[in-house]
Amino acid sequence: MLDRKNLSRLMLSAAVLAAGMSSAWAVETLRFSHTDNPGGSRQAAAELFAEKVAEYTDGRYEVQIFPSGQLANDPKAIELLQLGGIDFTVSATGSYATHLSSLNLTAMPFLVDSYEQGWELYDNSEWLQGEFAKLPEKGFRVLSTWEAGFRSFTTNEPLTSPEDAKSMKMRVFPNDMIRWSMEAIGFQTVVMPITDVYLSIQQGIVNGQENPVDTINSLRFYEVAPNITLTRHVYSPLPLTIAEKTWQSFSEEDRQAIQKAAAESAAFSRDLVKNSVNSQLAEMEEKGAKVSVPEIGPFREAVQSVYAKAKDVYGADAVDKILSDAAAIREKLPAQN
Repeated sequence: MLDRKNLSRLMLSAAVLAAGMSSAWAVETLRFSHTDNPGGSRQAAAELFAEKVAEYTDGRYEVQIFPSGQLANDPKAIELLQLGGIDFTVSATGSYATHLSSLNLTAMPFLVDSYEQGWELYDNSEWLQGEFAKLPEKGFRVLSTWEAGFRSFTTNEPLTSPEDAKSMKMRVFPNDMIRWSMEAIGFQTVVMPITDVYLSIQQGIVNGQENPVDTINSLRFYEVAPNITLTRHVYSPLPLTIAEKTWQSFSEEDRQAIQKAAAESAAFSRDLVKNSVNSQLAEMEEKGAKVSVPEIGPFREAVQSVYAKAKDVYGADAVDKILSDAAAIREKLPAQN
């Protein structure tokens, strides 16, 4: 028979165990969907983000990551954010433009020439921050901006100038600005989700696609379109977004924790992608890719009509504001050749 002292100890132990079990049961799972492969930079940044969320919330939240479009392609993932079906996604800015069309303007060609300029644009452009502030009304908000890099081409035939583009079909994602630029260069455009691109090039439905080097490498587009042409025609980073329903469910303390994790994962992503480009290109060359840097002047000249078209569709005021911000940044942070 237990004496009073031992009974008290037993009850205390039971209470501690119950508290621990209650805490374990209280862990909430947050779903993170993206379309990068498990070995890609987005997955690496997502894993760090998940680790930091758990750390900064004392284990009360667990981020479950679904790579490779397991749950949805990019447009569908953003729709799931709005519906509360997932909690996080990360995608090119243009993917979000379906819900706020002005974001298409970030995909105007040749806005910035270096990573540092791009970071300054996304972090401190008054115009762009104002547009991001409108997104919670659409059902999601930007937490930070991860890196993907500058968009370039992979084609199954050599691409040395806009003249070569006239005989090619180019895959584009659902973004007017990218499509206008591709058509101005001379391509016929075919809209399709990124998850269909590899097979479509393999089957001859399109001749190629355009994406940052990191994406070209991760999704192995060089295997079916081995000509990598480094035009760097659009800076294309990846805003990390959270469902507004999820954000509103957090306490102020949890919001600060999530925001901190987002900022640290963004810094990690930027450093990783910027410093991986040369090694990724070398790796793809070893596997049979042909990497070239064309004369950029003809490409820049070919897309001049895009700026005027943007003003016609989105208004001269908005276009002038982002062009002004970008010009000031290029002057403030000259690209190192």
